[in-house]
Amino acid sequence: MGPPDTLPRVTDTHQRAPIRTTSAAVLAHYLRGCAMGSADIVPGVSGGTVALILGIYERLIGSIRAAASVPLAAARGDRRRARSLLREVEWALVLPLAAGIASALVVGAAVIPGLMERHPEGSRALFFGLIAAALPIPWRRVRARRASVYGIAAIAAAGAFALVGLPPAELAEPALPLVFAAASVAIVAMILPGVSGSFLLVIMGMYAPTLAAVNDRDLVYVAVFAAGAVVGLGLFARLLEWLLAHRHDATMAALVGLMVGSLRALWPWQDADRGLLAPPADGSAWTVVGMAVLGLSLITVLALVERRLDGADEAPAQRPAQRP
Repeated sequence: MGPPDTLPRVTDTHQRAPIRTTSAAVLAHYLRGCAMGSADIVPGVSGGTVALILGIYERLIGSIRAAASVPLAAARGDRRRARSLLREVEWALVLPLAAGIASALVVGAAVIPGLMERHPEGSRALFFGLIAAALPIPWRRVRARRASVYGIAAIAAAGAFALVGLPPAELAEPALPLVFAAASVAIVAMILPGVSGSFLLVIMGMYAPTLAAVNDRDLVYVAVFAAGAVVGLGLFARLLEWLLAHRHDATMAALVGLMVGSLRALWPWQDADRGLLAPPADGSAWTVVGMAVLGLSLITVLALVERRLDGADEAPAQRPAQRP
């Protein structure tokens, strides 16, 4: 049975905290968006993972679901419903995030792939440390850790492990319908923690053409890709919010499992077909291990900074009133 037309919003108080439109809050969300956009460029890392780590995942999914439902309500002629959906969108969160994601995609597309090509082991080790260190953050959101929850996490981890082990494909000049279809699939992965949209583009042979289109300002390609992403996002966000509202622990366990399984894609030593290799016997392995430790340290700092940034999201109404 599919999700109902009207979905209850997520009740987690951390995600539902109101937002003030202040310069500090806008900057905080913009920087979060930059982190999400940068992660989406790296094969094996997901912007959804970053959103989950930063504590905005469920709020973001709810806003995406509401915004994606507006065109359908408008097409039905239900203006009242369309206005209600627009009010559900946390624009003070979504707009700065979108600006940050777009900025990171444009800048990162020209920088990050080159760094990963020149320093593949170190780059993968850095992100391996980041994701591995962040696993306890979403796992703490699982309220009742029953045996079934562990089983769901294990199945999701196994599926992600197998998926990211698929060899890459090559496609020089993809047709526009294929671009649309690939975008609709990749965007779903981009909002799923642990499943990398860019990695799926690599598997489908669409990663290099898409980066080239962004760097070359190929507006037709980018427009078709964006249209496919909007369609895929709208269809999936509604289902995902329903799962988070009605099957929260099982869904969160599956998301954590996806993060665990995707670590295979970030194992520093791999062959050309993504086969896993043992660390080399020479001293170069210690440099790579150091990058992983750096990633672990960065996520620790990020968690501390995020606690401070959360203060910018709190509405004055949530704070105790001061008596004169």
